[in-house]
Amino acid sequence: MEVFLLWSFSLLYIFSLLANGVILGLICLDPRLHSPMYFFLSHLAVLDLSYASNNVPKMLANLMNQRRTISFVPCIMQTFLYLAFAATECLILVAMSYDRYVAICHPLHYAVIMSWRVCTALAVTSWSCGFVLSLVHTVLLLRLPFCGPREVNHLFCEILSVLKLACADPRINRVVILATCVFVLVGPLCLMLVSYTHILLAILRIQSGEGRRKAFSTCSSHLCVVGLFFGIAMVVYMIPDSHRREEQEKLLSLFHSLFNPVLNPLIYSLRNSQVKGAFHRALQKRSQ
Repeated sequence: MEVFLLWSFSLLYIFSLLANGVILGLICLDPRLHSPMYFFLSHLAVLDLSYASNNVPKMLANLMNQRRTISFVPCIMQTFLYLAFAATECLILVAMSYDRYVAICHPLHYAVIMSWRVCTALAVTSWSCGFVLSLVHTVLLLRLPFCGPREVNHLFCEILSVLKLACADPRINRVVILATCVFVLVGPLCLMLVSYTHILLAILRIQSGEGRRKAFSTCSSHLCVVGLFFGIAMVVYMIPDSHRREEQEKLLSLFHSLFNPVLNPLIYSLRNSQVKGAFHRALQKRSQ
């Protein structure tokens, strides 16, 4: 079983690297994809590459090696990066929803509102806030006393699994995590709901069925990614504790770390005609 999991996870990890690398390369090389939507998509690809590379290599090493240990500092670093990339991806998805809101609700002013200066500011703010939030979590985590057991009941170091090693009252820890989840998850989700409420109302006002279909198709890929990301995150962090929940949390965290980075580029490439067109043009140039 360990050999089967090793090869399966290795293939998925390699495919996620290749798929996100292709998306990133197409956006950088094809001038037709030099727009705000694909600018944010390139950041999403970088986050997926980083997200998977933070957890999967160590997990693969553990499957190969019976001495499955990780020292305290690398474990805390893995927790910090896991939180940082997750929070940043959350904010990048908010920026992408705002981009779709402007494109559909204010199409004539799109170029002015979503200028490269604004896009850069949104991206820098997302990365900065993601790492600052993660730093705050990590500092609070390090202030807790750790006195054993020293076994992380998870596939990698993640904040909930590391919190369970602390000697403090686990209920207090849970309250702190839920409070931060309200800020990190529910806040951005509410902003996206506001954006998509305005988008839905604007689409319903379009007279032709073809126009409504085209308008909705520009948002469908993003909605799929948002549903996967926020749905899994809210299940992991907001369902009450139980023994069965711990096993479900491992599977869902694995989905976040391994399957999401594979699915995101597939969703954006299979459902996006511009990305498919850029890929075909790249293949034609290579064949010439």
